[in-house]
Amino acid sequence: MAQSTFSSTTTAEEVGIILSDEIRGKNGSASANGIGFETARILAKHANLVIIAGRNPDRLKIAEDAIKNEVPAAKIQPLILDLSSLAAVRKAAAEVREPLHVLIHNAAATIEPFKLTADGIETQMATNHVGPFLLTKLLSSQLLATRTRIYTPRVIFVSASGHAFCDGINFKTLEKPDPASYEAMNTYFQTKVANILTGIELSKRSRGKINAYSLHPGVIYTNLMQKGEAVAGLQKLGALDADGKPSNKRFTFKTIPQGAATTMTAAFDPKLNDTPGAYLNDCVVANEAIAPHGSDPRNAETLWNLTEQIIGESFVF
Repeated sequence: MAQSTFSSTTTAEEVGIILSDEIRGKNGSASANGIGFETARILAKHANLVIIAGRNPDRLKIAEDAIKNEVPAAKIQPLILDLSSLAAVRKAAAEVREPLHVLIHNAAATIEPFKLTADGIETQMATNHVGPFLLTKLLSSQLLATRTRIYTPRVIFVSASGHAFCDGINFKTLEKPDPASYEAMNTYFQTKVANILTGIELSKRSRGKINAYSLHPGVIYTNLMQKGEAVAGLQKLGALDADGKPSNKRFTFKTIPQGAATTMTAAFDPKLNDTPGAYLNDCVVANEAIAPHGSDPRNAETLWNLTEQIIGESFVF
């Protein structure tokens, strides 16, 4: 398979083989579940170091053991990380001491009724956007340490095509969460808008020092689709049938290996060097698929400034 033929059916394994020279010797991160685990599994076959992050120590151990069983020589660093807690994010970031070539954000909160974190942030927005933003800020020195004349470190945000199913981010409720105006699926879609906007603004503000990308991994029947209010919301969209199982009437489902392929492409494909801030779908740049509210530079700037205010820190280069 040539690099130019990456498509909707390409798997992460195939991308890893084609881009093995780009991955070799690099340090990267991913989560311990779902698409993130598949990404970490493939990374471990080619990379120097793979950081697998998650809230549950037992799940981290299972993920590490599974990777080690397949790739005994893999260098793995398990990292306890709760993205819904600013204090926990700061603690986890302090444990990452190695230079980092690629930081992948693919964790997502359960789509559930309104709940605030200890920091007073709505839980989905905290886990899917604010926590990753802070983690990126805190690990920017590790990322910049890998920058050379011929290599630019990358940050990857796993978004979703569902970002187009909302009217954009409600900045008022982001700053001051309001249970009266909260709707679980709509908030999830807003966090996916935030992923795209953050990738665009991070690439802009870093001025070539870090390249950020966002992506739609595909419609995949992961654990997230089987929890909380996601089932009813996805049934309404036609993604799940009456029994809560995948329905192909409106959407074509991918497997987890196929979904992780676009993450791997965003993280390592050298063809993307000239398109920082791009949005990918089916392993190719698909900026035309971004909804207007997800590509508006004014929205990107507003979100960045407001998120800095929420975390109480400035993210500058």
